[in-house]
Amino acid sequence: MNDVSKTLRMMVYASLFSALIASGSYLVIPIGPVPIALQSLYIYIIGLMFEWPWAVTSVSIFLLSGALGLPVFAGATSGIAKFVGPTGGYLVGYLPAVFLMAMCSTKGKRFWYMDVLAMIIGTTIIYFFGIIWLKQVLGCPLSKALMIGCYPFIPGDILKMITAFFISKALRNWMQETVDNPVLNED
Repeated sequence: MNDVSKTLRMMVYASLFSALIASGSYLVIPIGPVPIALQSLYIYIIGLMFEWPWAVTSVSIFLLSGALGLPVFAGATSGIAKFVGPTGGYLVGYLPAVFLMAMCSTKGKRFWYMDVLAMIIGTTIIYFFGIIWLKQVLGCPLSKALMIGCYPFIPGDILKMITAFFISKALRNWMQETVDNPVLNED
């Protein structure tokens, strides 16, 4: 298969997964300044399925879409102001998190525990950026920022990581076959 066709397919996948992150913004549980949403589920899946350049591209498309006004952030909100609000640190944290997850993930090869470790690292990065920023925006002590922006999310994030592990495992082979299969790429 030629490289242009492969690149085009990966661009389409990156865009589609960016749209999936956005779809995770519509089911929201408001529990304070940082709502519970499904967006991190898709961040985990992207980090496990894509090589780092495509993972970062996918998340960048999502962030740029929201910054430009498309309603892709939690609660179907948007705008550059979201990056300076209480959830801004989490949004910014998505990029280094997905980069590190994609670098650590074995993409389904022998060492499944590396995928689990990749998601734990990604979650830690998202929480780090989110909590530090939340502390600054709210002007509260670190302990309160953790109570508001970390502890309530841990059980849900564990469920999201388990779900992402199995979804990415199921989709990896399919995605790889559609990118590499010459039968699907006949000119």
